[in-house]
Amino acid sequence: MAETLFSKVKRAWNAFSDSDWDRYVPAGQMISSSRPDRVILSRGNEKTIVTAIYNRIAMDVAALDYLHVQLDENGRFVKKIDDDLNHCLEVEANIDQTSRAFIQDAILSMFDWGTIAICPIDTDQEPDQEGDIVTRYYTMRIGEIIEWRPRQVLVRCYNDRTGQFENITFDKANVGIVQNPFYAIINEPNSMMKRLVHKLNLLDAIDEQSASGKLDLIIQLPYVIKTEARKTQAESRRKQIEEQLMGSKYGIAYTDGTEKITQLNRAVENNLMTQIEYLTSMVYAQLGITQSVLDGTADESTMLNYNNRSVEPCASALTDELYRKFLTTSQREKMESISFFRDPFKLVPVSQIAEIADKFTRNEILTSNEIRQIIGMKPSKDPKADELRNKNLSQSKVDQQTPTVPTKADQTVSVKNSKEGGKI
Repeated sequence: MAETLFSKVKRAWNAFSDSDWDRYVPAGQMISSSRPDRVILSRGNEKTIVTAIYNRIAMDVAALDYLHVQLDENGRFVKKIDDDLNHCLEVEANIDQTSRAFIQDAILSMFDWGTIAICPIDTDQEPDQEGDIVTRYYTMRIGEIIEWRPRQVLVRCYNDRTGQFENITFDKANVGIVQNPFYAIINEPNSMMKRLVHKLNLLDAIDEQSASGKLDLIIQLPYVIKTEARKTQAESRRKQIEEQLMGSKYGIAYTDGTEKITQLNRAVENNLMTQIEYLTSMVYAQLGITQSVLDGTADESTMLNYNNRSVEPCASALTDELYRKFLTTSQREKMESISFFRDPFKLVPVSQIAEIADKFTRNEILTSNEIRQIIGMKPSKDPKADELRNKNLSQSKVDQQTPTVPTKADQTVSVKNSKEGGKI
Protein backbone atom coordinates (compact mmCIF):
# COMPACT_ATOMS: atom_id res chain seq x y z
CA MET A 1 0.00 0.00 0.00
CA ALA A 2 1.34 3.36 -0.97
CA GLU A 3 2.43 5.61 1.86
CA THR A 4 0.31 8.63 2.54
CA LEU A 5 1.60 12.07 3.34
CA PHE A 6 0.30 11.71 6.89
CA SER A 7 2.27 8.47 7.53
CA LYS A 8 5.49 10.04 6.21
CA VAL A 9 5.06 13.12 8.39
CA LYS A 10 4.23 10.94 11.38
CA ARG A 11 7.57 9.11 11.16
CA ALA A 12 9.60 12.17 10.20
CA TRP A 13 11.95 13.65 12.77
CA ASN A 14 14.46 16.47 12.80
CA ALA A 15 17.35 16.78 15.24
CA PHE A 16 16.65 20.49 15.75
CA SER A 17 12.87 20.15 16.01
CA ASP A 18 12.75 19.89 19.80
CA SER A 19 14.49 22.91 21.31
CA ASP A 20 13.91 21.66 24.87
CA TRP A 21 16.16 18.63 24.53
CA ASP A 22 19.34 20.56 25.23
CA ARG A 23 17.89 21.72 28.56
CA TYR A 24 16.58 18.31 29.58
CA VAL A 25 18.97 16.29 31.75
CA PRO A 26 17.63 13.32 33.74
CA ALA A 27 18.17 13.40 37.48
CA GLY A 28 21.41 11.84 38.68
CA GLN A 29 23.28 12.23 35.41
CA MET A 30 26.58 14.09 35.16
CA ILE A 31 27.51 16.57 32.43
CA SER A 32 31.14 16.93 31.39
CA SER A 33 32.91 19.09 28.81
CA SER A 34 35.28 16.23 27.94
CA ARG A 35 34.67 12.54 27.49
CA PRO A 36 34.75 11.05 31.01
CA ASP A 37 35.41 7.42 30.00
CA ARG A 38 38.49 8.25 27.95
CA VAL A 39 41.70 6.44 28.89
CA ILE A 40 43.92 8.76 30.96
CA LEU A 41 47.37 7.38 31.63
CA SER A 42 48.68 7.79 35.17
CA ARG A 43 51.93 7.42 37.11
CA GLY A 44 53.79 9.91 34.94
CA ASN A 45 53.50 7.84 31.75
CA GLU A 46 51.63 10.57 29.88
CA LYS A 47 54.69 12.86 30.02
CA THR A 48 57.20 10.50 28.46
CA ILE A 49 57.85 8.60 25.23
CA VAL A 50 56.35 5.56 26.95
CA THR A 51 52.93 6.71 25.77
CA ALA A 52 53.99 6.33 22.13
CA ILE A 53 55.07 2.72 22.76
CA TYR A 54 51.84 1.86 24.58
CA ASN A 55 49.65 3.48 21.96
CA ARG A 56 51.47 1.80 19.05
CA ILE A 57 51.04 -1.68 20.50
CA ALA A 58 47.42 -0.97 21.50
CA MET A 59 46.53 0.19 17.98
CA ASP A 60 48.11 -2.88 16.40
CA VAL A 61 46.36 -5.26 18.80
CA ALA A 62 43.03 -3.52 18.16
CA ALA A 63 43.57 -3.84 14.39
CA LEU A 64 43.12 -7.63 14.62
CA ASP A 65 39.72 -9.24 14.04
CA TYR A 66 38.21 -10.81 17.17
CA LEU A 67 35.37 -13.27 16.55
CA HIS A 68 33.22 -15.80 18.35
CA VAL A 69 33.80 -18.81 16.10
CA GLN A 70 32.82 -22.43 15.61
CA LEU A 71 35.66 -24.95 15.28
CA ASP A 72 35.69 -28.48 13.92
CA GLU A 73 36.93 -31.58 15.73
CA ASN A 74 40.51 -30.70 14.72
CA GLY A 75 40.33 -27.16 16.12
CA ARG A 76 40.06 -25.49 12.71
CA PHE A 77 37.89 -22.47 11.98
CA VAL A 78 34.53 -23.39 10.41
CA LYS A 79 32.27 -20.35 10.70
CA LYS A 80 31.51 -17.22 12.66
CA ILE A 81 28.82 -17.41 15.35
CA ASP A 82 26.69 -14.32 14.94
CA ASP A 83 25.46 -13.76 18.50
CA ASP A 84 25.53 -10.92 21.04
CA LEU A 85 29.06 -11.74 22.23
CA ASN A 86 30.34 -11.57 18.68
CA HIS A 87 28.46 -8.28 18.27
CA CYS A 88 30.48 -6.83 21.15
CA LEU A 89 33.74 -8.07 19.62
CA GLU A 90 32.99 -7.06 16.05
CA VAL A 91 30.63 -4.05 16.10
CA GLU A 92 30.28 -2.24 19.45
CA ALA A 93 31.09 -3.11 23.03
CA ASN A 94 28.93 -0.41 24.63
CA ILE A 95 27.13 2.79 23.77
CA ASP A 96 30.37 4.82 23.85
CA GLN A 97 32.91 2.47 22.25
CA THR A 98 33.18 0.50 19.07
CA SER A 99 34.76 -2.94 19.25
CA ARG A 100 38.10 -1.57 18.07
CA ALA A 101 38.06 1.29 20.58
CA PHE A 102 37.17 -1.22 23.30
CA ILE A 103 40.22 -3.39 22.53
CA GLN A 104 42.51 -0.36 22.38
CA ASP A 105 41.11 0.82 25.71
CA ALA A 106 41.80 -2.62 27.17
CA ILE A 107 45.44 -2.70 26.05
CA LEU A 108 46.23 0.86 27.12
CA SER A 109 44.65 0.31 30.53
CA MET A 110 46.42 -3.04 30.89
CA PHE A 111 49.81 -1.42 30.25
CA ASP A 112 49.05 1.38 32.70
CA TRP A 113 47.43 -0.58 35.53
CA GLY A 114 49.06 -3.97 35.06
CA THR A 115 45.76 -5.86 35.35
CA ILE A 116 42.32 -5.02 33.96
CA ALA A 117 38.82 -6.36 34.40
CA ILE A 118 36.54 -6.98 31.40
CA CYS A 119 33.21 -6.27 33.07
CA PRO A 120 29.95 -7.62 31.61
CA ILE A 121 27.40 -4.85 32.08
CA ASP A 122 24.16 -5.82 30.32
CA THR A 123 23.68 -9.60 30.40
CA ASP A 124 20.89 -12.13 30.25
CA GLN A 125 20.60 -15.88 30.68
CA GLU A 126 18.40 -18.00 28.46
CA PRO A 127 18.39 -21.56 27.13
CA ASP A 128 19.78 -22.27 23.69
CA GLN A 129 18.33 -24.63 21.09
CA GLU A 130 19.58 -27.68 22.99
CA GLY A 131 18.28 -26.50 26.36
CA ASP A 132 21.61 -25.44 27.88
CA ILE A 133 21.63 -22.17 29.84
CA VAL A 134 23.78 -19.63 27.99
CA THR A 135 24.68 -16.10 29.11
CA ARG A 136 24.04 -13.37 26.55
CA TYR A 137 26.47 -10.46 26.70
CA TYR A 138 25.05 -7.25 25.28
CA THR A 139 27.54 -4.66 26.60
CA MET A 140 30.89 -4.75 28.41
CA ARG A 141 33.44 -2.24 29.72
CA ILE A 142 37.00 -2.08 31.01
CA GLY A 143 37.41 -1.53 34.74
CA GLU A 144 40.26 -1.05 37.22
CA ILE A 145 40.62 -3.62 39.99
CA ILE A 146 41.02 -1.74 43.26
CA GLU A 147 40.50 -4.62 45.73
CA TRP A 148 41.46 -8.28 45.48
CA ARG A 149 39.46 -10.80 47.48
CA PRO A 150 39.66 -14.62 47.58
CA ARG A 151 36.65 -15.15 45.31
CA GLN A 152 35.71 -11.61 44.30
CA VAL A 153 37.20 -8.38 43.01
CA LEU A 154 36.11 -4.79 43.53
CA VAL A 155 36.20 -2.98 40.20
CA ARG A 156 36.01 0.74 39.44
CA CYS A 157 33.99 0.96 36.25
CA TYR A 158 32.27 3.69 34.25
CA ASN A 159 28.47 3.80 34.43
CA ASP A 160 27.09 5.20 31.17
CA ARG A 161 23.68 5.81 32.78
CA THR A 162 24.92 8.20 35.45
CA GLY A 163 28.11 9.40 33.76
CA GLN A 164 30.26 8.57 36.79
CA PHE A 165 32.78 5.90 37.81
CA GLU A 166 31.35 3.50 40.36
CA ASN A 167 32.68 0.57 42.38
CA ILE A 168 31.13 -2.83 41.60
CA THR A 169 31.85 -6.21 43.18
CA PHE A 170 32.17 -9.10 40.72
CA ASP A 171 32.77 -12.78 41.24
CA LYS A 172 36.06 -13.81 39.68
CA ALA A 173 34.24 -16.48 37.69
CA ASN A 174 32.01 -13.90 36.01
CA VAL A 175 34.50 -11.19 35.07
CA GLY A 176 37.48 -11.34 32.74
CA ILE A 177 40.75 -10.62 34.58
CA VAL A 178 43.62 -9.98 32.17
CA GLN A 179 47.15 -9.43 33.40
CA ASN A 180 49.73 -7.66 31.31
CA PRO A 181 52.00 -10.26 29.65
CA PHE A 182 54.84 -7.75 30.05
CA TYR A 183 54.08 -7.09 33.72
CA ALA A 184 57.65 -7.85 34.87
CA ILE A 185 59.01 -5.38 32.33
CA ILE A 186 56.44 -2.59 32.59
CA ASN A 187 54.57 -2.65 35.91
CA GLU A 188 56.99 -4.05 38.49
CA PRO A 189 58.20 -1.33 40.92
CA ASN A 190 61.86 -1.67 39.85
CA SER A 191 61.22 -2.80 36.26
CA MET A 192 63.10 -1.52 33.25
CA MET A 193 60.16 0.64 32.15
CA LYS A 194 59.83 2.23 35.61
CA ARG A 195 63.51 3.08 35.61
CA LEU A 196 63.19 4.65 32.16
CA VAL A 197 60.20 6.74 33.26
CA HIS A 198 62.12 7.87 36.38
CA LYS A 199 65.14 8.93 34.32
CA LEU A 200 62.94 10.78 31.85
CA ASN A 201 61.25 12.64 34.71
CA LEU A 202 64.68 13.62 36.06
CA LEU A 203 65.65 14.94 32.64
CA ASP A 204 62.45 16.99 32.49
CA ALA A 205 63.12 18.40 35.95
CA ILE A 206 66.64 19.47 34.94
CA ASP A 207 65.31 21.08 31.77
CA GLU A 208 62.68 23.01 33.70
CA GLN A 209 65.25 24.16 36.21
CA SER A 210 67.66 25.38 33.54
CA ALA A 211 64.85 27.18 31.68
CA SER A 212 63.33 28.80 34.77
CA GLY A 213 64.82 32.24 34.00
CA LYS A 214 67.09 32.43 37.05
CA LEU A 215 70.66 33.63 36.58
CA ASP A 216 72.18 31.95 39.67
CA LEU A 217 75.01 34.49 40.10
CA ILE A 218 77.58 34.73 42.86
CA ILE A 219 79.03 38.23 43.37
CA GLN A 220 82.45 38.42 45.00
CA LEU A 221 82.79 41.81 46.68
CA PRO A 222 86.23 43.40 47.28
CA TYR A 223 85.89 43.27 51.05
CA VAL A 224 85.35 40.69 53.78
CA ILE A 225 81.74 40.28 54.89
CA LYS A 226 81.82 39.46 58.58
CA THR A 227 80.21 42.37 60.36
CA GLU A 228 76.55 43.38 60.18
CA ALA A 229 77.46 46.61 58.43
CA ARG A 230 79.28 44.72 55.62
CA LYS A 231 76.35 42.29 55.28
CA THR A 232 73.93 45.18 54.95
CA GLN A 233 76.20 46.79 52.34
CA ALA A 234 76.44 43.48 50.39
CA GLU A 235 72.64 43.04 50.46
CA SER A 236 72.22 46.57 49.16
CA ARG A 237 74.69 45.86 46.35
CA ARG A 238 72.78 42.68 45.40
CA LYS A 239 69.50 44.54 45.18
CA GLN A 240 71.11 47.19 43.01
CA ILE A 241 72.23 44.58 40.47
CA GLU A 242 68.76 42.98 40.51
CA GLU A 243 67.11 46.33 39.84
CA GLN A 244 69.55 47.02 37.00
CA LEU A 245 68.78 43.68 35.32
CA MET A 246 65.01 43.99 35.81
CA GLY A 247 64.86 47.60 34.66
CA SER A 248 67.09 47.12 31.63
CA LYS A 249 65.50 46.35 28.26
CA TYR A 250 68.17 43.82 27.34
CA GLY A 251 69.06 42.66 30.87
CA ILE A 252 72.38 44.49 31.18
CA ALA A 253 73.97 45.61 34.47
CA TYR A 254 77.30 47.16 35.45
CA THR A 255 79.65 46.26 38.29
CA ASP A 256 82.76 47.63 39.85
CA GLY A 257 86.12 46.59 38.47
CA THR A 258 87.06 44.98 41.73
CA GLU A 259 83.90 42.80 41.84
CA LYS A 260 83.89 39.30 40.39
CA ILE A 261 80.73 37.55 39.12
CA THR A 262 80.44 33.79 38.74
CA GLN A 263 77.44 32.18 36.97
CA LEU A 264 76.30 28.81 38.30
CA ASN A 265 73.51 27.73 35.90
CA ARG A 266 75.89 26.64 33.15
CA ALA A 267 75.44 23.17 31.66
CA VAL A 268 76.58 20.46 34.03
CA GLU A 269 78.15 17.42 32.45
CA ASN A 270 76.42 14.16 33.46
CA ASN A 271 75.66 10.77 31.97
CA LEU A 272 71.86 11.05 32.31
CA MET A 273 71.23 11.10 28.57
CA THR A 274 73.50 8.10 28.09
CA GLN A 275 71.55 6.17 30.72
CA ILE A 276 68.25 7.10 29.05
CA GLU A 277 69.48 5.87 25.68
CA TYR A 278 70.64 2.61 27.24
CA LEU A 279 67.35 2.05 29.10
CA THR A 280 65.35 2.88 25.95
CA SER A 281 67.24 0.31 23.92
CA MET A 282 66.74 -2.29 26.66
CA VAL A 283 62.99 -1.60 26.82
CA TYR A 284 62.71 -1.87 23.03
CA ALA A 285 64.56 -5.19 23.08
CA GLN A 286 62.47 -6.66 25.90
CA LEU A 287 59.16 -5.57 24.34
CA GLY A 288 60.17 -6.73 20.87
CA ILE A 289 59.71 -3.29 19.32
CA THR A 290 62.13 -1.06 17.42
CA GLN A 291 62.27 2.59 16.42
CA SER A 292 61.51 1.60 12.84
CA VAL A 293 58.20 0.12 13.98
CA LEU A 294 57.22 3.42 15.59
CA ASP A 295 58.15 5.59 12.60
CA GLY A 296 56.73 3.14 10.02
CA THR A 297 59.95 2.20 8.21
CA ALA A 298 60.22 -1.40 9.46
CA ASP A 299 60.73 -4.14 6.89
CA GLU A 300 58.79 -7.39 6.66
CA SER A 301 61.03 -9.42 8.98
CA THR A 302 61.03 -6.69 11.63
CA MET A 303 57.24 -6.44 11.56
CA LEU A 304 56.94 -10.23 11.76
CA ASN A 305 59.15 -10.26 14.85
CA TYR A 306 57.17 -7.38 16.35
CA ASN A 307 53.82 -9.09 15.71
CA ASN A 308 55.00 -12.37 17.22
CA ARG A 309 56.72 -10.90 20.28
CA SER A 310 54.58 -7.85 21.12
CA VAL A 311 51.15 -8.02 19.50
CA GLU A 312 50.40 -11.73 19.74
CA PRO A 313 50.94 -12.07 23.55
CA CYS A 314 48.51 -9.23 24.24
CA ALA A 315 45.88 -10.53 21.82
CA SER A 316 46.20 -14.07 23.20
CA ALA A 317 45.83 -12.80 26.77
CA LEU A 318 42.50 -11.16 25.84
CA THR A 319 41.09 -14.06 23.84
CA ASP A 320 42.16 -16.70 26.38
CA GLU A 321 40.38 -14.89 29.19
CA LEU A 322 37.26 -14.29 27.09
CA TYR A 323 37.24 -17.97 26.13
CA ARG A 324 37.65 -19.02 29.76
CA LYS A 325 35.10 -16.70 31.39
CA PHE A 326 32.57 -15.71 28.72
CA LEU A 327 31.92 -19.16 27.23
CA THR A 328 30.18 -21.86 29.25
CA THR A 329 31.38 -25.43 29.58
CA SER A 330 28.71 -26.63 27.17
CA GLN A 331 29.78 -24.05 24.60
CA ARG A 332 33.40 -25.15 24.87
CA GLU A 333 32.33 -28.79 24.49
CA LYS A 334 30.55 -27.79 21.29
CA MET A 335 33.93 -26.52 19.98
CA GLU A 336 33.05 -22.82 20.26
CA SER A 337 35.96 -20.45 20.83
CA ILE A 338 37.13 -16.82 20.82
CA SER A 339 39.82 -16.27 18.20
CA PHE A 340 41.68 -13.39 16.61
CA PHE A 341 42.68 -13.17 12.97
CA ARG A 342 45.37 -11.11 11.27
CA ASP A 343 45.22 -10.01 7.65
CA PRO A 344 48.46 -11.40 6.16
CA PHE A 345 48.23 -9.11 3.11
CA LYS A 346 48.37 -5.80 4.97
CA LEU A 347 52.16 -5.57 4.78
CA VAL A 348 52.48 -6.98 1.26
CA PRO A 349 53.49 -4.37 -1.35
CA VAL A 350 51.48 -4.04 -4.53
CA SER A 351 54.39 -5.32 -6.63
CA GLN A 352 54.07 -8.76 -4.96
CA ILE A 353 50.28 -9.06 -5.00
CA ALA A 354 50.15 -10.42 -8.56
CA GLU A 355 52.65 -13.18 -7.85
CA ILE A 356 50.94 -14.12 -4.58
CA ALA A 357 47.51 -14.15 -6.25
CA ASP A 358 48.79 -16.47 -8.97
CA LYS A 359 50.29 -18.92 -6.46
CA PHE A 360 47.22 -18.95 -4.23
CA THR A 361 44.76 -19.52 -7.08
CA ARG A 362 46.97 -22.02 -8.93
CA ASN A 363 47.38 -24.14 -5.80
CA GLU A 364 43.63 -23.90 -5.08
CA ILE A 365 44.00 -22.00 -1.79
CA LEU A 366 41.89 -18.92 -2.64
CA THR A 367 39.28 -18.23 -5.29
CA SER A 368 39.43 -15.33 -7.73
CA ASN A 369 36.75 -13.39 -5.86
CA GLU A 370 38.61 -13.82 -2.57
CA ILE A 371 41.72 -12.37 -4.21
CA ARG A 372 39.65 -9.49 -5.63
CA GLN A 373 38.32 -8.79 -2.15
CA ILE A 374 41.86 -8.64 -0.72
CA ILE A 375 43.00 -6.02 -3.25
CA GLY A 376 39.80 -3.98 -2.75
CA MET A 377 37.87 -4.82 -5.92
CA LYS A 378 34.24 -5.82 -6.23
CA PRO A 379 33.58 -9.56 -6.64
CA SER A 380 32.96 -10.81 -10.13
CA LYS A 381 29.51 -12.14 -11.06
CA ASP A 382 31.05 -14.93 -13.11
CA PRO A 383 30.30 -18.27 -11.37
CA LYS A 384 33.81 -19.48 -12.22
CA ALA A 385 35.25 -16.74 -10.00
CA ASP A 386 33.97 -18.61 -6.94
CA GLU A 387 35.36 -21.98 -8.01
CA LEU A 388 38.36 -23.29 -6.10
CA ARG A 389 40.36 -24.70 -8.98
CA ASN A 390 43.45 -23.97 -11.07
CA LYS A 391 42.40 -21.57 -13.82
CA ASN A 392 45.59 -22.24 -15.77
CA LEU A 393 44.36 -25.72 -16.67
CA SER A 394 41.51 -26.13 -19.12
CA GLN A 395 38.40 -27.94 -18.00
CA SER A 396 38.89 -30.81 -20.47
CA LYS A 397 42.35 -31.61 -19.14
CA VAL A 398 41.03 -31.55 -15.60
CA ASP A 399 38.31 -34.01 -16.56
CA GLN A 400 40.85 -36.27 -18.21
CA GLN A 401 43.02 -36.28 -15.12
CA THR A 402 40.09 -36.93 -12.80
CA PRO A 403 39.92 -40.64 -11.94
CA THR A 404 36.58 -42.34 -12.70
CA VAL A 405 34.96 -45.00 -10.56
CA PRO A 406 34.45 -48.26 -12.60
CA THR A 407 30.90 -49.52 -12.88
CA LYS A 408 29.78 -53.10 -12.21
CA ALA A 409 29.57 -53.80 -15.98
CA ASP A 410 33.15 -52.63 -16.43
CA GLN A 411 34.27 -54.79 -13.53
CA THR A 412 32.49 -57.84 -15.04
CA VAL A 413 34.12 -57.33 -18.45
CA SER A 414 37.50 -56.88 -16.76
CA VAL A 415 37.13 -60.13 -14.80
CA LYS A 416 35.99 -61.99 -17.94
CA ASN A 417 38.96 -60.78 -19.95
CA SER A 418 41.32 -61.71 -17.18
CA LYS A 419 39.94 -65.25 -17.06
CA GLU A 420 40.19 -65.64 -20.84
CA GLY A 421 43.70 -64.36 -20.71
CA GLY A 422 44.45 -66.99 -18.11
CA LYS A 423 43.11 -69.77 -20.29
CA ILE A 424 45.30 -68.68 -23.18
